[in-house]
Amino acid sequence: MIHKVESFISRHNLLSPGAKVLVALSGGADSVALLVALLKLGYRCEAVHCNFHLRGTESDRDEAFVKQLCEKKEVKLNITHFDTTAHAKAHGISIEMAARELRYKLFEELRSSSGAEAIAVAHHRDDSAETVLLNLIRGTGIKGLRGIQPRNGNIVRPLLCVGRADIIDYLEWRGEKFVTDSTNLTTDYTRNKIRLEVIPKLAEINPSILDSLAATAQRIAEAELIYSQAVAEATERVKNENCIDIEALKREISPATVLHEILSPLGFNSTQIGNIYDALDSDGCREITNGSWRVVKERGSLTILPQSGKEPYYGILPQEGSVNTPTGTLQLSTHPFDGNIPRERNSVYLDMDSLKLPLTLRTVKQGDRFAPFGMRGTKLVSDYLTDKKRSTAEKEQQLVVTDAGGTIVWLVNERPASPFCIKESTKEVIHLTWRKKI
Repeated sequence: MIHKVESFISRHNLLSPGAKVLVALSGGADSVALLVALLKLGYRCEAVHCNFHLRGTESDRDEAFVKQLCEKKEVKLNITHFDTTAHAKAHGISIEMAARELRYKLFEELRSSSGAEAIAVAHHRDDSAETVLLNLIRGTGIKGLRGIQPRNGNIVRPLLCVGRADIIDYLEWRGEKFVTDSTNLTTDYTRNKIRLEVIPKLAEINPSILDSLAATAQRIAEAELIYSQAVAEATERVKNENCIDIEALKREISPATVLHEILSPLGFNSTQIGNIYDALDSDGCREITNGSWRVVKERGSLTILPQSGKEPYYGILPQEGSVNTPTGTLQLSTHPFDGNIPRERNSVYLDMDSLKLPLTLRTVKQGDRFAPFGMRGTKLVSDYLTDKKRSTAEKEQQLVVTDAGGTIVWLVNERPASPFCIKESTKEVIHLTWRKKI
């Protein structure tokens, strides 16, 4: 087993020769074998044990065991106690997820403070096979069928090349003791049910089922590298910032797959992504949200936006000076009218006598109307922007300048309102210029 582990570490470049390693030590067979193997291979090991206080006296038994083991092996041991139940309740997560969050946060803190090169955890080949089956049952993409990977950031798994039977044989050969977590012997958890019931049934059909699953997962992992590169290249072709070009997406070999890979990291599930895909050929605007993000289908594109959008902006304007906003700067000055009128869309003169000061700069609101210069009557700002083919994101970021009565006097960077434009009687103007942030 030692030679397999040594070769696996080298092949996947998990650890430098003689490196300092933080070993997650529960006291079970897997973690004891990991510690013993790494010590045998010459690594400088420091152990960490988490007491989650979930199994009563058994948790205390495990702690006592790892203390004795580390004293025997002359390995420094870090022990941390957690109120796992309280953490789960406070964060609205399961006990299993709470324990995972607590231990991996601790592992990284200790790794950093101790100067360890990596954190070694004791997942083995059988764990990876169980993960493949678990993900297959739950429904997964190609990544879920890769099984457990040798490295994830600073987490390394040197035992993925061996199975549980190899580990037990190794410990018995060395005369090493270990403890058994009684919860692993029940079928209360889905993973345990797979280990204790499903895999034995599959082994009746194929006695080498664990080896077969591990080999298949390895081939999928290698194929996934090619797949990921192809998806990244397709994403470059179809997506520009937060917009997906629908026609470009349709030209891809598998549009549904590309769409899934773009949206699933944002938390959209398969059903939601399917609904978005089905809407590609529909007319009009369509919006689908997952609570955190939304996808708006409009005019040949899918726009990806945060659910809350940008925070609305509101600010009282001076008659002289400038005001900075998240999207740009508005400059203001007041002076006698000299007969010249700005022709740029981002600059406007307003008749001072027509205005009720102070002016306000704010984000457009639903139901806003204004009287566009050169048009008859009033128009909803949203309709005006739709006619201008502005996207949903652009509409939500649109700014307006209003007077003290709340009347829109300028749709910023677009058009002033008729009642406030230059007249024959105009003597004094307020000059507004918008500079978009680049």
